Amino acid sequence: MSGSEPHPVRRRAFVLGTAAAAGSAALAGPLAAPASAAAFGWSDDGSNYVVDTGASLVFKVSKTNGDLTSLVYKGTEYQGYDGKNSHIESGLGTSTVTIAQSGSTILISVTYGTLKHYYAARSGENNVYLWTNKADTSVSATRYIVRVKKGLFLNDEPDSYTYTSSTIEASDVFAKSDGQTRSKHYSKLRVIDYNYIGWSTGSVGLWIVRSNHEKASGGPFYRSLLRHQSADGGGLYEILYYGENQTEAQRFGLQGPYVIALTDGGAPSSSLFPGTLTTSWADSLGISGYVAASGRGRVAGVGISGRDTAYPYAVGLANSAAQYWGSARASDGYFSVAGILPGTYTLTVYKGELAVYSTQVTVSAGGTTTLNTIAIPSSNDPGNASAIWRIGDWNGTPGGFKNADLMTYAHPSDVRAASWTGNVVIGSGTETSAFPCYLWKDVNSGIIVYFRLTAAQAAAAHTLRIGVTTAYANGRPQIVVNDTWTSAVPSPPTQPSTRSLTVGSYRGNNYTFTYSVPASAWLTDTSAYNQLKIYVASGSGTTSFLSAGTSIDAIDLLA
Repeated sequence: MSGSEPHPVRRRAFVLGTAAAAGSAALAGPLAAPASAAAFGWSDDGSNYVVDTGASLVFKVSKTNGDLTSLVYKGTEYQGYDGKNSHIESGLGTSTVTIAQSGSTILISVTYGTLKHYYAARSGENNVYLWTNKADTSVSATRYIVRVKKGLFLNDEPDSYTYTSSTIEASDVFAKSDGQTRSKHYSKLRVIDYNYIGWSTGSVGLWIVRSNHEKASGGPFYRSLLRHQSADGGGLYEILYYGENQTEAQRFGLQGPYVIALTDGGAPSSSLFPGTLTTSWADSLGISGYVAASGRGRVAGVGISGRDTAYPYAVGLANSAAQYWGSARASDGYFSVAGILPGTYTLTVYKGELAVYSTQVTVSAGGTTTLNTIAIPSSNDPGNASAIWRIGDWNGTPGGFKNADLMTYAHPSDVRAASWTGNVVIGSGTETSAFPCYLWKDVNSGIIVYFRLTAAQAAAAHTLRIGVTTAYANGRPQIVVNDTWTSAVPSPPTQPSTRSLTVGSYRGNNYTFTYSVPASAWLTDTSAYNQLKIYVASGSGTTSFLSAGTSIDAIDLLA
C-alpha cells in the first residue's frame, strides 16, 4: 500500500496466542562488510542506517542514538507519533551505533554505557528482530516501545489508553465522558496468555511478538502495559522490567529476541513465537550475553498427581538470574519446559495461580532433567479442607468475585463496576458473585457475611481463613464476629509497595490469614444468622481507592 492509496478498511485489533515454555534463540555467521546487495542490504543516509529487507519492509535506525526512526511497509510509513521515535525506554541519548552484514543477516548494534541493544534483519522477511542487554541499574531501560502514527489503526480496544481532560489517578488513569476508564496499565492479559500484541486493519498487521521473558520478572501470571492508543497515535511495548505490583527483584542480562512483525493483516507467523522461534543464523553474531540452544537445557515432568482437574495447572522455574514456565497437560499433568539456562531453580506447581508444590531442580547445558510424577500433598491445596461454607475458589485469583473480570482493564471507579458495597448471605447461591473482589479501608471495609450454624457447629471453635492475592498500603483483613469477638490485627505479609488494585493487577504474593474463633463467639440460636464483619486494617494509604486495600482469593469457615 503506498501513501497515496486510500486507507484500507479498518477492523478491530486483536490479540491471540498462548504462551509456551520459554525457549532460546540462537544466532550465526561472522560479521563482514556489506556486500553490494540488490534489494536486500543496507545504506547510510548520513543520519541513519537504512535497511531494506528485500521483502516489503524498509526501516531506519539513527546513527546517533539507536532510535528506530522509520518503519515503512509497502510504501507506508508506520513509525512515529507526536514527533517521537521508537526506542528503548524514552530514548538512550548519544550512543555508539554500528552495522554489519553477514550473508542474509544484517545486524545493527547500539551501545549506551553498560546497555547494549540490537536490531537484526533477515533477507526476504518483514520482521525486525531485537535484543536488549541491560547489565545493571546504571542505565534506565525497562521497555521497548514501537510508536505508531495516528490514524493507521482503529482505536476501539477496551484497554486503549485514551487521553481525556479527566485525570482520575496520578497522571496515567483517565475517565471518558461516558464514565469508562482508560490507562496504559490495563493490559487484561497475563504473560502466559499471549505471544504477541498489536493491531490489524484487515490488510495490514503490525505486531510485537514477545520474547521468552527469561530475564524479566514477575512470573507467568504477571500483567504489565502492552499497548496504548491516543489522539497522537499508538504504542506497542515489549516490557523488559515493570515495577507496578512487582513481586520480584529486577533481573539483568540479555532479553530477546522480540520481533516487530509486519503482515498482510493476519497474525504473525507462529514460527516467531517464544518457545518456537529458532535463530541459529545469529549464533556467532557476537551479541552480548547471548546463549545458543546448545548451551541450554530442558526440564520434563512425567506427570502431576493430586491435582484438582477442575483447574488448569502450570509449572514455573525461577532463580535470581532467570525465569521460565509451561502448562501442565490436563490429562495427566505432563510438562516440558525447554530453552533453560544452566543452573539450579525453584520449580513451583500452580493450581490456577496458587502455588501448591515446590522443589529444587538443576539444569545443565544440552541435557534434560526428567522428574518422576510429582505428588501434591492434599494438605498443600487449601481447597481440599472440609468447610462449613466457602466463598470463592482457592485458585490464587479473585476470579468469580464481583467486578473481578472488569478490574484487569478498568479502574474501580469505572461506571461499569457494580457497587463495591453490599453484604452476603451464605446459602443464597450468589455468595461469590455478590462479594467484591477487592476491599478498601475507605470504600467497603466492614462488609458483612451472614450465615447460620447447626447446634453442633455452634458448640465448637472454628478456624476462619481469608486468602488474598495482593495488598495495597499494607491492607489486611481484621474480623469481628457477632459484634462480640474481635480478632487481633494481623501482621502484613510481604507485598509489592506500588499501586496494584487500581492499575489492573491483583497479582502479588498469595497469603492466607487464619483466625481461631472461639465457640463463645457463635450464636446458639440455630435459626439466627451469625454475622462476620470484615474490615481492612492499615495506617497507610490515602483515600478512596488509594486507601489501604486487598484482593480476595477465597474465604471459608472450616468444619
